[in-house]
Amino acid sequence: MAIMHCRSIERRRTARAVVSIQMEVTGVSESNAPFKFSTRTISVSQHGGVILLEAPLPVGQRFELVNEFNSRKAACRIVTVRLGKDGKLHGAFELHCPEGNFWSMSFPVAGARPMKRVFVAKGVVR
Repeated sequence: MAIMHCRSIERRRTARAVVSIQMEVTGVSESNAPFKFSTRTISVSQHGGVILLEAPLPVGQRFELVNEFNSRKAACRIVTVRLGKDGKLHGAFELHCPEGNFWSMSFPVAGARPMKRVFVAKGVVR
């Protein structure tokens, strides 16, 4: 019996990686109040990621993100805010004009198929 994969078609431009990177978020709210907090990523992709939020940010909120691993900065925009399975607030964001390779990572090209694992048992490749 086959197991059916229920996930819909991938909508991301690049694959995401589950990685925790310390970040600093700064910006100005809709009421012109400045905000600044330290956080970490939940997952990242070449074009954005998901961070933990201290308080909800409105969808469309612009902010600056500083990658504390490599000190690179990028302008960002909140795309969605959701309550994670861990009970914490997760904010998905997209990067706008990141400075070089913002994450210091390589991502697969768009449309690349996942690598297949090869199982070798008693000299037989399956």
